[in-house]
Amino acid sequence: MTQVYQWCSWLKDGRTSLQDEPRSGRPNTANNDWNTARVDELIKVDRRVKLKKISLKLDIPKTNVYEIVNDELGYRKVSARWVPKMLSDAH
Repeated sequence: MTQVYQWCSWLKDGRTSLQDEPRSGRPNTANNDWNTARVDELIKVDRRVKLKKISLKLDIPKTNVYEIVNDELGYRKVSARWVPKMLSDAH
């Protein structure tokens, strides 16, 4: 109920966007190009590598490794190997 009152107050004040406003805090620094390249390199060396092992080796959280592997690199696990989501004719 408190959230409803807060939204009503914001809408009365003229807020039109439903998106969160920027806020202060520590930015997410684990998902950068440097880490993405290192994760990709580890996967290309050993297609059977596990997320936990990558996380320990690079000293970044396992959830960030998961986001890098799935969202940025576009890999998924098939028969215990990482493969690109969109296979080409060469694959």
